Amino acid sequence: MPERFDNLVEGLTEDRAMSVILADPETLDRPVDKYMAATRLGASDTEESLDVLIKAAELSPEHLFDRITRRKAIDALGRRKSTRALPTLFRSLSCTDEAAVINAVDAITKIGAPLTESDQRSLIKALAGEDIQKRAVIQAFCRLEINKAEEAIRPLANDQNPLVCGAAKAYLARVHKETSGLDDLVPQLIDPIAGRRRSAVIDLGDAGDVTRLEALVTAPVSMSLRARSAFQLVDPNKTCHVPDEYSELITQLLQDNPQHLKLRQEWVCPVDAIEIENNLQHRDEARQYGGALSLMNMDKRSRMELINEIKQKLWSDYVTHYYLTSVISLQGLSERSDLICLALAETIPQYTKSRIAAAWGCLRLRLTDQKPLLEELSVSANWLPLKWTCRQVLKQLS
Repeated sequence: MPERFDNLVEGLTEDRAMSVILADPETLDRPVDKYMAATRLGASDTEESLDVLIKAAELSPEHLFDRITRRKAIDALGRRKSTRALPTLFRSLSCTDEAAVINAVDAITKIGAPLTESDQRSLIKALAGEDIQKRAVIQAFCRLEINKAEEAIRPLANDQNPLVCGAAKAYLARVHKETSGLDDLVPQLIDPIAGRRRSAVIDLGDAGDVTRLEALVTAPVSMSLRARSAFQLVDPNKTCHVPDEYSELITQLLQDNPQHLKLRQEWVCPVDAIEIENNLQHRDEARQYGGALSLMNMDKRSRMELINEIKQKLWSDYVTHYYLTSVISLQGLSERSDLICLALAETIPQYTKSRIAAAWGCLRLRLTDQKPLLEELSVSANWLPLKWTCRQVLKQLS
């Protein structure tokens, strides 16, 4: 989500962003400011900035910085959610820059306006791209619940690429109520290839079949990605209300205990300080969870020593930050309750997962002095899983 990186452009004013985004990159001391400007204008709400973004989405792709700026501007238009951007976005579908096409498809989906038959035909034509583009287009038809794409999408449910066939099966489940194809996605949740696991999580969320919730909860994939899909299933209208029959599973997902995930043996490292530290920094979340599990399995003295050591070196890394916060929370390590408080107070968007782990830690360690912040987050948090967590914790802390 682009919002995660708003902190990177906090020092860039709207006026400055509008002045550089369309400028010739050769005239700028820092051409990268052009695409940073696109991110900044995505967070604006003025009509003038929207007009500039629309122009930026039409930049020539000949110059590298203009090409990247165009991609970022198209992405930002999705965030602005204005139907005025749709003509530009549909024109972008016919360009030769695959990244720009995918961003345009995503932006059209986020805007969520009803599409004309001509618009739908333009989207169907975009299925002719490479597999990653095919996937994005199928997801758009699924999320916009457009049933007239069935003829084009149904054959893709048998595609060799799981990224394509998974999206097609999600479309058939959500739009045409054919859920049997989702059976093939459940084993994919523990696939050795991380990208296939992640895509299965996304597809099961898009499919809208809440009977698949338990499989999602135990998948060794980033908690934030699983939470997004799970809340699509149990709270599709974004009310921050989870029906009672799903509350236990959602709690299990958000508490995110690696002992309850379906981890392959090769993902779990030896109970060794160096191995654990390496796993926590691995790109594959399954190996990160394997490292966290091994950390939890250490004797308490060794565990505390390693937590302190890793904290000194890697606390600023938001991935490691999360796993340290999570282990302290799950095991009730009162010796480092200070880290729970620090994590709960962290406002940079990349650390939002850590705030969820910290909220559960407040409950486990009975940190009642954190109730004012928990109460604030239970009302104002932008991310539903964090808001819901804080509400559950407050109920049990009172």
